[in-house]
Amino acid sequence: MNDCIFCKIIANEIPSYKVYEDDQVLAFLDLSQVTKGHTLLIPKTHVPDIFSFDEETAAMLFSRVPKIARALEAAFPDMKGLNIINNNKELAYQSVFHSHLHLIPRYTAEDDFKIRFVNNQEKYTPETMKEIAKKIATQVN
Repeated sequence: MNDCIFCKIIANEIPSYKVYEDDQVLAFLDLSQVTKGHTLLIPKTHVPDIFSFDEETAAMLFSRVPKIARALEAAFPDMKGLNIINNNKELAYQSVFHSHLHLIPRYTAEDDFKIRFVNNQEKYTPETMKEIAKKIATQVN
């Protein structure tokens, strides 16, 4: 894609701080550095979001996650955890429309990254949960 910043990084038209590269993926530091070591992992093939992945591309990208995670853990012995985030489409906070995984090292509960899940369990009966599960299951190919 001509206007994709990640495609330009892959083509070395824009500099990056690479941490890993092979024929199919590239991992580099996110300039925002939400926490020290915040790394992006991207496929070299332009794929806009998770909905556009084929199984081969998904398997190839996600299979690299443990390698990068272990490298982060080894590089930063004070790392206490790791968030892996993948935002898809604008409403879900995707800002670069070349699919990417954020690997965000966690050091303390007070670091600069927060995720909060709201528990809405009381809003769903067991019957509703069965209906939702069935609706999704019938769409899985």
